[in-house]
Amino acid sequence: MSIRLNPYLNFDGNTKEAVYFYEKALGGKLMGIMTFGDMPADPNFPMTDDMKERVMHANLKIGDSEIMFSDTFPGQPAQPGNAIQIAIHFTEESRAKEVFAALEDGGQVIMPLQTTEWSPLYGIVKDKYGITFQVNVSVQ
Repeated sequence: MSIRLNPYLNFDGNTKEAVYFYEKALGGKLMGIMTFGDMPADPNFPMTDDMKERVMHANLKIGDSEIMFSDTFPGQPAQPGNAIQIAIHFTEESRAKEVFAALEDGGQVIMPLQTTEWSPLYGIVKDKYGITFQVNVSVQ
């Protein structure tokens, strides 16, 4: 049996901004964005113009992994927090430093990049969207 997991991040109307931020910061490739307005109209569930612009689903490929995204419905705000963190594993310290710096822009360093018992370079950063990343260089 094979199983694959990926994080699915929810935002309150700023998913497009976040997807493009992560595409640049993490060196990803946007696989697609679908808005609620791209769906066929349903007379039983009319949508406001704001709702039509919100992202129903977006997919960002980063290396061999994927992060998926969505906006919440208006009036149902996303609750950013620390219930989930994303661990990113690098083989090159220089790339880890680049990504950490990109995520740090507008965010908050929880633990600066440093040598630990398990890694030559490890740190924790919460980005400007409230998502926490553990940046780790794997031991060769």
